[in-house]
Amino acid sequence: MSACQVVSLDSLTPELRITEVVILMVDNKPAINLIKHPITHGKSKHIETRFHFLREQVTKGKLVLEHCKTDVQVADAMTKSLKMETFKRLRSVMEMVDSANKN
Repeated sequence: MSACQVVSLDSLTPELRITEVVILMVDNKPAINLIKHPITHGKSKHIETRFHFLREQVTKGKLVLEHCKTDVQVADAMTKSLKMETFKRLRSVMEMVDSANKN
């Protein structure tokens, strides 16, 4: 999970003199709302541990969550099965090329 990696790299920030907050782009609005504005009701009763972890990091100011539309979520090209045209579009956004295609 990228949030865990951010927190583990946080110990290096004083040495690297990094002062910027990490922005985590998420395509799930309900998850963002639940992390930013915790509510207690039946639907959030059995919330996963990762949401508690994210909420803690957002509260500490180590992470900022922003909404990103699913169709422009570049990370999906590396983590999900996508239609070929969607994969190619996201691949080009990352400026990756097909090594088999020498054109």
